[in-house]
Amino acid sequence: MKESKKYSIRTSQEKDTWSAEVIRRASAKKTIVSKTQAGFKTEAEATEWAEKELVIFTAKQSEQNKRREQKRS
Repeated sequence: MKESKKYSIRTSQEKDTWSAEVIRRASAKKTIVSKTQAGFKTEAEATEWAEKELVIFTAKQSEQNKRREQKRS
């Protein structure tokens, strides 16, 4: 997957489980969590889920942007 400045993933450990987040850069200082899932047994599972969701999320955003662009025209 290509690196993006706007969207990325983050994983973190909470006791025995891992959580994954899809995050969006709103500005240079501010990030927003767009999607989150917790309860993974390993970091690899959390990373795999986050990468799949990031692809789906960016595809949805792209389609939504196209629809909005057509409405403006």
